[in-house]
Amino acid sequence: MKQTTHEVTDGQTDKAVVVSLVLKSERLTEDMVQYSLDELIRLADSAGVQVLHSMVQTKDAVDSRWFVGKGKVEEIRAVAETLGANTAIFDQELSGAQVRNLEQALDLKIIDRTQLILDIFAQRAKTREGYLQVELAQLSYLLPRLSGHGVNLSRLGGGIGTRGPGETKLEMDRRYIRNRIHELRVSLHEVKRHRELHRVRRKKSGVFQVALVGYTNAGKSTLLNRLTQADVYAENQLFATLDPTSRALQLPNGQEVVLTDTVGFIQNLPHDLVAAFRATLEEVCEADLIVHVVDGSSDMQDAQMRVVDDVLRELGAHGKPTIVLFNKSDLQQDRRELRLGGQGEALRVSAFSPDDMERLKLAVQERLMGDTRSFVIPAGRGDLISLVYRVGDVLGQEVEGEDIRFDVRLKHNEFDKQGTMLQAFIAHEAIQQEGESY
Repeated sequence: MKQTTHEVTDGQTDKAVVVSLVLKSERLTEDMVQYSLDELIRLADSAGVQVLHSMVQTKDAVDSRWFVGKGKVEEIRAVAETLGANTAIFDQELSGAQVRNLEQALDLKIIDRTQLILDIFAQRAKTREGYLQVELAQLSYLLPRLSGHGVNLSRLGGGIGTRGPGETKLEMDRRYIRNRIHELRVSLHEVKRHRELHRVRRKKSGVFQVALVGYTNAGKSTLLNRLTQADVYAENQLFATLDPTSRALQLPNGQEVVLTDTVGFIQNLPHDLVAAFRATLEEVCEADLIVHVVDGSSDMQDAQMRVVDDVLRELGAHGKPTIVLFNKSDLQQDRRELRLGGQGEALRVSAFSPDDMERLKLAVQERLMGDTRSFVIPAGRGDLISLVYRVGDVLGQEVEGEDIRFDVRLKHNEFDKQGTMLQAFIAHEAIQQEGESY
């Protein structure tokens, strides 16, 4: 596989060589391997690390001692000495023993993909909840690996791999760390309880909840800003958003819904991170509608969509009402025009197009409000008339003798929950009319 030397820029203290191991049994194409490596380089850049060189090794099996082959270890050492690198970042997860062996052999700080992602999350956390979730994920990841991070924790200057809990906490004994993990879980359980209370209040008030989900850097925060005039941080970098943000979105019919921007997903997302952020990600599970935002300009959009679907399935949110939104149409090539076929309900938009944002609002409105139906209710049945107003928006009404005809745009979730009495009444009337026809 090819190796690449990257241009050096000033201002970044961590300078790294990135390494990927490809197993022959995985049968990955060269494009897939290169995509994963490019994504690792972008992750490093998001963490403030300058990547000087990248290399890939193909092997039959993982080396239990070095992860890569002994010859590749020597090559990494030579490249690092020549270019002045102080860090080696691996695209796969390493064991504590492998980290320790590589540190001794290379005299470099050793970081794997999981720790790199956790480091970025530590930088992005802005709220108390975010700090709690990141610290829980980092400690859960590092607890079984403490013996393999001795050199990392003793290096001066901090930097990548030492953010979040910090060097002092990570040097404490396992018992203290286990106690700290327990404390964090208790605190996050309280966060979860408060979130559930807020969700219950929103449900009782009849407010719809819409969640933006998608691969990292698909443009979710930009969409939230354009749709709601919010001022959420949005940059062309991985994991620009960590803490979920909710804003009121007014639909064309005047009704307001709650639109929530969630943390982006990524391939090989650390399991500890998913577990720690479950309280936040449950917002997706409780949503009435999911808007799956896809970077329509990416050559790997199909693979990215599969990653999002897998995480949603793990969260228990797979199968919810969904609109697939192919974003960044202003960056797409003509050859992508046909890629919407077979995707179900899908839209191709640019977050910077006002017309496209109106189309998206209409799609959300139609999906949430559902079809228009007519109900003929006896004028004396105040209970049923009140129910009609609860299960949808009354678009018009007309008196027909002793009955009133209501034209209603249904709210699907309300009709599913409260429409039993209406459906029973309609079925009863149909039976009565059928009997009279005989």
